[in-house]
Amino acid sequence: MDAGWCFLFLLLPSFFFLPSHTQSDSFTSVLVSQNGLDFVKNLLVNKAIASIIPLQIPRIEKSMRIPFLGGIDVVVSNLTIYELDVASSYVKLGETGVVIVASGTTCNLSMNWHYSYSTWLPPIQISDQGIASVQVEGMEIGLSLGLQSVEGGLKLSLSECGCHVKDIFIELEGGASWFYQGMVNAFKDQIGASVESTIAKKLTEGVSDLDSFLQNLPKEIPVDDQAALNVTFTSDPILRDSSITFEIDGLFTKRESNQVLKSLRKSVSSVICPGNSKMLGISVDEAVFNSAAALYYNADQWIVDKLPEQALLNTARWRFIIPQLYKKYPNHDMNLNISLSSPPLVKISEQYVGANVNADLVIDVLEANQVIPVACISLVIRGSGALKVMGNNLGGSVRLEDFSMSLKWSNIGNLHLHLLQPIVWTVIQTVFVPYANDHLEKGFPLPIIHGFTLENAEIICSSSEITVCSDVAYLDSSQQPRSHFKLPRSTTWKTNLL
Repeated sequence: MDAGWCFLFLLLPSFFFLPSHTQSDSFTSVLVSQNGLDFVKNLLVNKAIASIIPLQIPRIEKSMRIPFLGGIDVVVSNLTIYELDVASSYVKLGETGVVIVASGTTCNLSMNWHYSYSTWLPPIQISDQGIASVQVEGMEIGLSLGLQSVEGGLKLSLSECGCHVKDIFIELEGGASWFYQGMVNAFKDQIGASVESTIAKKLTEGVSDLDSFLQNLPKEIPVDDQAALNVTFTSDPILRDSSITFEIDGLFTKRESNQVLKSLRKSVSSVICPGNSKMLGISVDEAVFNSAAALYYNADQWIVDKLPEQALLNTARWRFIIPQLYKKYPNHDMNLNISLSSPPLVKISEQYVGANVNADLVIDVLEANQVIPVACISLVIRGSGALKVMGNNLGGSVRLEDFSMSLKWSNIGNLHLHLLQPIVWTVIQTVFVPYANDHLEKGFPLPIIHGFTLENAEIICSSSEITVCSDVAYLDSSQQPRSHFKLPRSTTWKTNLL
């Protein structure tokens, strides 16, 4: 199905399958404002017209008997709508769904006409034929659609569908068309009724196709070969006078499993974009970031055997910092072994996006073919973040603000940790921070359906969540990249540490 039909579902991405959750499991919400609704309504109207033109209308036959003339047969065939123009349209949200109305619609049709009758005295048959152009004016078209969440997906139902034709003008060409114009004008009501029923039937089929499309959407966005973003809907859409809000789970999950990593249960607060000037608002709770941290957290270790100042990895450089280390292992090469002791914890406030990371740094001495651990230092690393929107991804970077140390264990006696601070700072800056930024710069996908892209995005921070406020553009299939594409200039929001 063409993405243009998905006018209410800007938030939907390319998904897989996960079980549905209760409303209390919502960690991401997406609000489509009135501007966004108008944008997708116009897109829907254009796509709907393109998908139904040309539209064939069933042939119309009419027979009658006239005294002294006999039987008269009139046939209108090959009746085709080849042009449709919508003067104005609007979308309105109700308590149970969405109403879309197109008014002042005109359409142009072409048709063939055939006319024949038989006389009984003398018994002869007379016929004529030609073509005609038809103009329909003042047509009103309306749809009433229901939306609800079913098993983590969206179900679209058609409540009402109608089409009403106000005026029809028929102009015959060919044959003795001037003679038959009045007779063919008697077909106006039948032509109008056929146009109404055919358009209504076509729209009903379109809604049914869209519902099937929605029911078959998978329910997670792949992030990489390890993780996916759970985007199952957790409740029915929330309809207000000028916006519609969708609440989704939003947390990270392991690929090809139902294991969703959650730190707490809550519902994300309502999306707030200043003045509702943007088409779309996507609110992401800090729990989403923490679920990603929990998923990627593991007990793997980073072995630091190279530094910009390589001499730091020899005990000779440490003889004044840890004399007993140099005395026990003189001129030995060293490794620094870093591992996370718990998942990083992300905190978001109005002024600050930061993360606390707990890690263990083990000092290893290399002797012959042995790696000898001699001491372990516990680290609490505090960083601040910069968030940015890159295409349809939310990414960022982190910088080191400060850290604290404590001795966890030692085989070489007590350590003067303050003397180690410059070395540890270098290790964090040259190893840990670049590794984290390499992952953060890739970002993770925001819940946007394929074919749509964010434009002029802004990032707003509030207590425990961030909101991306953005306009939206649609690229048709000819404009969409086939493989890798260059991301547009990013919108960056910089945090300041309190």
